[in-house]
Amino acid sequence: MNTLFLGLGYIGLPTAAVVASKKLHVTGVDINPSVVETINRGEIHIIEPGLREVVHQAVTDGYLQATTTPVESDVYLIVVPTPFKSNHEPDISYVELATRSVIPLLKEGDLFIIESTSPVGTTDKMARLIFEQRPQLKGKLHIAYCPERVLPGNVLYELVHNDRVIGGIDPESTEKAVAFYAQFVEGNLHRTNAKTAEMCKLTENSSRDVQIAFANELSLICDQAGINVWDLISLANKHPRVNILQPGSGVGGHCIAVDPYFITADFPMEAQLIAKSREINNYKAFWCAQKTKRAIEEFTLKKGRKPRVALMGLAFKPNIDDLRESPAKYIATKVMEGEDADFMIVEPNVENHNVFKFIDYQIAYQQADIVAFLVAHDPFKTLVYDKNKVILDFCGIFKQ
Repeated sequence: MNTLFLGLGYIGLPTAAVVASKKLHVTGVDINPSVVETINRGEIHIIEPGLREVVHQAVTDGYLQATTTPVESDVYLIVVPTPFKSNHEPDISYVELATRSVIPLLKEGDLFIIESTSPVGTTDKMARLIFEQRPQLKGKLHIAYCPERVLPGNVLYELVHNDRVIGGIDPESTEKAVAFYAQFVEGNLHRTNAKTAEMCKLTENSSRDVQIAFANELSLICDQAGINVWDLISLANKHPRVNILQPGSGVGGHCIAVDPYFITADFPMEAQLIAKSREINNYKAFWCAQKTKRAIEEFTLKKGRKPRVALMGLAFKPNIDDLRESPAKYIATKVMEGEDADFMIVEPNVENHNVFKFIDYQIAYQQADIVAFLVAHDPFKTLVYDKNKVILDFCGIFKQ
């Protein structure tokens, strides 16, 4: 059996590598020639623990290869990005382009799976697109949706051990997809229909967004009330049925910061809480930026000189290199606009960036007058609190 992955990013490449590690022949497609060349050398273009070893072994053994052009296979997986437009409308153009690229290759008995996060009804829409161009395949092609649910930094483990929700456009498609995932997933495989599987993915991340919004809103209230939010949450969580999450500088990434919009765009009247939570989490990043700018202005007035400011972290969450939809990146950019200060940008998980010049976190902390912790990277937690500095701890580095 041959499997084709369309998209070799943060999810596509690890999944393709895991499938190939089971001695299944996998071809990965990416539009970026340098990505294809990198993978075919047995190397990787993203940071994920353990991934390089798995990719290198799969390429060496001949079970994984990359290309820029789709080839005929038995299983086709769509693992491309699904961003949103400026008006927060979901953009499924990548999914549609990927689907169109393989329509001429599809044959009777093939399995076509979408893993990309998608608005409800996308799988049915792609099925209609396929059957409009290949009507002879109707009833003879298996089409399903199966969202990923992995944590960056632990992707290889979770791809194998997490449960999966699998929904086909018909029961036969569901069973065909279940049989495919059973070859490399050790978690439970839960059968449903395509629409429910699509909504399940959106629901999982919207639920997280709502819970984080409560913690972030609480942090805003506590700042006004003069209460240590970390102490408050720790005490509140002593209740046996309370489990408040930790606040931060906002919410970012390709899932939690994006997926709720897929619901609010299609159900604007019904999704009131989900929409408000998105608003709160976006506002938290703006609030952090404004608080940092005020600290710079107050320092300048008090000391009569411009401060040295360390902005600690740019990734969207701790201990990864992913800057997608990062509130920390937004904060850093916002803070630096029009401010007369010496800025030091710290991101220990990224070597180079085309906009930001990075500095070692220990040097930045030592030299800074103002330190704004934007991401709770583990190295930052080794630093000792310095009462002589203005410290803005937006992510709980010194909460213990």
